[in-house]
Amino acid sequence: MAIVADEKDWTWVLERRCPECGFVASEVASGEIAPITRANARAWAGILSGDPEWLRRRPRADRWSPLEYSCHVRDVFRVMDERLNLMLSLDNPLFQNWDQDSTALEDHYEEQDPGQVAVELTAAAERMAAGLEGVEGAAWQRPGLRSNGAHFTVETLGRYMLHDVVHHLFDVAPETATP
Repeated sequence: MAIVADEKDWTWVLERRCPECGFVASEVASGEIAPITRANARAWAGILSGDPEWLRRRPRADRWSPLEYSCHVRDVFRVMDERLNLMLSLDNPLFQNWDQDSTALEDHYEEQDPGQVAVELTAAAERMAAGLEGVEGAAWQRPGLRSNGAHFTVETLGRYMLHDVVHHLFDVAPETATP
């Protein structure tokens, strides 16, 4: 069953608390982004070691299964790492559009192996965290532009990414979502 595409612009989470998951991106210091990224990846690895039947079951028609959310989070880490590298190497890069819903369908998230997803998610989170740890001083303010016109700095890109992966952990297992 296909899920209706999420076409919301979630950049507002950079300015205020998310009413669903409670995450407050603006309160995360730049030096905390990498450690929270790693902690989040560990929580997802725990999720992916769960009951295989539960991992593949959608709780509602309009929600992905825990496995599908895990695949999405892996890909969020990958896409955001790519964008981070662009921001650190180019002046004000324009990011290619990423259609997360098309990716889920094309890559058959629902059919992927949970163990392999855990390995890939952990590796992608580690690359992102290591990249963020290498950012110093004024580089945190280097700009980038999303295809829909949303402006980011390296710091706000990291915070935005954190909200996404924390929010989806909340979607799957609210008790483990606190950063």
